[in-house]
Amino acid sequence: MSKGTRASSRNHWPLVVLVVCAAAGYVFVASGLSAGGADLRPAGGDVASLIEDRSQRVSDKRERARELRLEIDSLTIVDDAKTSTKQTAKARKQRIDKLEALTGMDSAAGPGVRVTLTDAPRSVEIPGLDPNVLVVHQQDLQAFVNTLWAGGAEAISLQGQRLISTTGIKCVGNTVVLEGVPYSPPYVIEAVGEPSGLNYSLGTSAEVKTYADYAAKYDLGLKIETLDQVAAGAYAGTVGLNFARAIG
Repeated sequence: MSKGTRASSRNHWPLVVLVVCAAAGYVFVASGLSAGGADLRPAGGDVASLIEDRSQRVSDKRERARELRLEIDSLTIVDDAKTSTKQTAKARKQRIDKLEALTGMDSAAGPGVRVTLTDAPRSVEIPGLDPNVLVVHQQDLQAFVNTLWAGGAEAISLQGQRLISTTGIKCVGNTVVLEGVPYSPPYVIEAVGEPSGLNYSLGTSAEVKTYADYAAKYDLGLKIETLDQVAAGAYAGTVGLNFARAIG
């Protein structure tokens, strides 16, 4: 190699190093933005650990939202007391309390029923049987929840999360998602209400009977308990609604 060629190669090295460093910096910045300040590959590295981590994050934010809502409510009451008569403020507070109880924005407790649904054990193997028969689906959860509402439930929770009229139960893979939080079985439904009415509704529901038949045949989990005390925490999710309006 001639001296001129070697000199030309040396002259190109700074440019090559600059390009490589710039590319590496771009990758690091992109990774940081994608991670949002968190580890791109959480400890454990498996789906279960990821679900648990995300569920905890959402639960923490939901609890913070509940605290902020209570703080807003207390400030609103103070403001009402300053700008209105005490009697008006008291009447408004009583109306708010009544609506919170009806809409699930307040906690509830009392006698009730607990229903636990579980997938069939992995040991259950029946040639030719659709494996979907051996797992709990969203329609099963919806059937039990609707039956409990029909039986006079005052408040219902699923996996400890309060259900209200706008709550959607959605299956994603082998998990159920509520308000963005994924849950795995066993699924625990708790209802506050008169046990006799709740149990009667469960015993006369065609959908519940269908699930019970499958449970007996394929070893799906089904457990119904009558409890002296059931607690349902206040709803802590968002309450924004989207709706469509007909044109014309």
